[in-house]
Amino acid sequence: MCRHVGYLGEPIALGALVYEPASGLERQSWAPRLQEHGTVNADGFGVGWYVPGRATPARYRRAVPLWTDANLRSIAPTVASGCIVAAVRSATIGMPIEETATAPFQLGDVLFSHNGLVDPDALRHLLMLEGPDAVLPDSPCDSAQVAALLATRVRDGVPLLAAVASLVADIAAIAPTARLNLLAASGSELVATRWGDTLWNLATPTGVTLASEPLDDRPGWAEIPDRTLAHVLTVGATHTLALHPLPDPLAPAGQESP
Repeated sequence: MCRHVGYLGEPIALGALVYEPASGLERQSWAPRLQEHGTVNADGFGVGWYVPGRATPARYRRAVPLWTDANLRSIAPTVASGCIVAAVRSATIGMPIEETATAPFQLGDVLFSHNGLVDPDALRHLLMLEGPDAVLPDSPCDSAQVAALLATRVRDGVPLLAAVASLVADIAAIAPTARLNLLAASGSELVATRWGDTLWNLATPTGVTLASEPLDDRPGWAEIPDRTLAHVLTVGATHTLALHPLPDPLAPAGQESP
């Protein structure tokens, strides 16, 4: 299991998500408050952000505990962006601890993170169904395979919102016990799902934050219901959050998911 956070709005420093809050991502790497699976997230970390005028996002990833990295702590207050995705990793038993297995994954101009667990056999089955032109995963870990499945859909022109929603449905249909908290960003939108683990949002006049758990105790944090897709979109200077129920692919026709 992992922890992740995404932000869309007026530019903020990386440190505003990672170091400054009382329960920012660095603290969540060693003392998460709401994590049900695993106790620490010490198997790697990553931060991705968008820079005006650059076609693809920038990333900084390492396969070490976040609290050991002095370099990010040094630059985080000086780098600002209006769209950020950051994550800390708790590796599934048997999976490699390496940068290629660490979120955020980069899918062209999309950043992606997975907080959860999926049976690797189910993912290999879906990858085979994609055919010989499918994007190959960078790592054998489940999150990298989920990233590759999403990358194929995005590459083939599926809008990000539809790509994330359909991917959750396809994986859940063959892996009903999967935990599928996904987080994706394109620079002007965030898409996140709550499917099996916690997800919260904080909406302010200057931006929207989606996170595995609240970064602090400020009023305004709201828990997103399970089996829900959150979509944050920037139009001009306005940042809007919409929540959509995710149907259970195994539910009988006409029956909504709980």
